[in-house]
Amino acid sequence: MTTMDIIPTVDDPMALFSAWYKDAQESEINDPDAMSLATATPDGIPSVRMVLLKGLSAEGFTFYTNKESRKGQQIEANTRAALCFHWKSLRRQIRVEGALTEVAPDRADEYFASRSRESQIGAWAADQSRPMADRSVFMDRVKDATARFEGQDVPRPTHWSGFQLTPVMIEFWLDKPYRMHDRLIYWREGEGWKTERVYP
Repeated sequence: MTTMDIIPTVDDPMALFSAWYKDAQESEINDPDAMSLATATPDGIPSVRMVLLKGLSAEGFTFYTNKESRKGQQIEANTRAALCFHWKSLRRQIRVEGALTEVAPDRADEYFASRSRESQIGAWAADQSRPMADRSVFMDRVKDATARFEGQDVPRPTHWSGFQLTPVMIEFWLDKPYRMHDRLIYWREGEGWKTERVYP
């Protein structure tokens, strides 16, 4: 884990994110890959929830979900979204804004195959975000899906996929005493980035 007085200005904010993320993986007790995902309806009504970062590259941040869920429907209607990482042990936060695109089917297949069998079964059994008369209905569907795929690999449902957020803005926040925090923002500008340090 590294310590710092202020956030360093670098050419590539994704490299800085990777360094902070590595620190979080070493210091956070639970889920250093947890991030809040904010989406909105076409008329701007926001919704936010926690998801897990499942892919990181120079191009962006990837997570997976049921496309028929509430967030999936919002993403289909409005691809602009935001992420927020908060690592309490490091007293650091990163906000990201950008547009979401669905990952290629083979990439979704690869990640789905890496999940536990129980999670794969759950993806078939759950009508995510939709009303459920009783939890026993869901558990019965889990049993049915388990029996259906007994003795074979569980295929990825067509309604389950991944999305990558390609950032146009990344803000790094570093906690400082007396609320004199340090904030550094990167804005996408052509093929590069411009930076500005802002008041806390």
